[in-house]
Amino acid sequence: MIVELNEKNFNEKIENGLKLVEFYTNWCNFCRKQDEVFKELPNMWVGKINATQNPKLTNDFDIKGFPSFVLFKNGKILTEFSGYHNKNDLIMRLVEFIKYDY
Repeated sequence: MIVELNEKNFNEKIENGLKLVEFYTNWCNFCRKQDEVFKELPNMWVGKINATQNPKLTNDFDIKGFPSFVLFKNGKILTEFSGYHNKNDLIMRLVEFIKYDY
């Protein structure tokens, strides 16, 4: 499930559970390619933040490149990573955190 996040709804949406947040821009080719990977994972919750439209959040997380990801658990940062990830790479990055969420 893809959820558009912004400065108004960000805190509310990430406060419970395990949440992957992607910072992206419309001009980023790797971000568009990453969207195709998310379509292969329809049951995965992904919050997307348009960095151009949400500069405060982008600055708060010191985002320098796109796509950039922050994984939260109950509102706390677990890990951060950046760059395009194919389906298997993305799952492998997240599996160590997912298995401890239950």
